[in-house]
Amino acid sequence: MDKGSVHIFCGEGKGKTTAAIGQGIRAASQGKSVIVIQFLKGRMVEEISFLQRLEPEIKLFRFEKSDESFDSLSAEEKEEEAQNIRNGMNFAKKVLVTEGCEVLILDEVLGLIEHGIVTIDDIRTLIEAKDDETELIMTGICSGQELWDCVDEVTQMSTIHKTENNC
Repeated sequence: MDKGSVHIFCGEGKGKTTAAIGQGIRAASQGKSVIVIQFLKGRMVEEISFLQRLEPEIKLFRFEKSDESFDSLSAEEKEEEAQNIRNGMNFAKKVLVTEGCEVLILDEVLGLIEHGIVTIDDIRTLIEAKDDETELIMTGICSGQELWDCVDEVTQMSTIHKTENNC
């Protein structure tokens, strides 16, 4: 990825987070500062533990408090988590405005649109807050096609063939 680019990894297929984290690892190996903010991931302890081992080169943040997935929460719990998530979005904007890192990965940020937690305009405002040097990587099942006019690259992940292990 080029310096200061905006990249979306989207689609129904697996590998979006893996690709984004891979870009972060590559950047960190080049001495760049990397921040990952994950949304809608629940509290997958194994994944968090592994990613935390990459610190301090790659800093991981999650703002959700519940151990349950967002979809399984009650309406009241969803509103509380939505506020926690919006706090994460405010943190992301602060990171971009203050040039707090060279690579910012917003994992599953596009899913926030589908859940009505943020809008396309909220994401567009984040992109506009980015300076010319910071790389911004966003992931989500949703393509965020309304954002394509202000991003440099979109990679769509799709599963072409899947079978049961019959071998």
